Amino acid sequence: MKTFTLGTSKSQVLEMIPERSIHKIHLDEKVIALVRLGEIFHAFQANCPHRGTSLIEGTLTNQGEIICSLHKYRFDIKLGKVKVGSCGDLEIYQNELTEVGLKIWIP
Repeated sequence: MKTFTLGTSKSQVLEMIPERSIHKIHLDEKVIALVRLGEIFHAFQANCPHRGTSLIEGTLTNQGEIICSLHKYRFDIKLGKVKVGSCGDLEIYQNELTEVGLKIWIP
């Protein structure tokens, strides 16, 4: 498992990542999606497991779900579970907001 750190402080990360928007993050060769809700971050695979459509272009709901723009499949961004649609779950990446930045662990 590899650890990445975004930013150099908690306040910098909170300023850098606006709330309730979907961000594309490059971590070495891996591209992930990142969403901030308050001081909680959700990191998950950037493409829908169904047809590979970018979830960066998706819609975030008030219920904490990401909706794929292609077939409107819905995924819980906290657990990665598919809520609507027939495909696999999202890969979720553990993360933690610390005083030295946002740590993200990629297997």
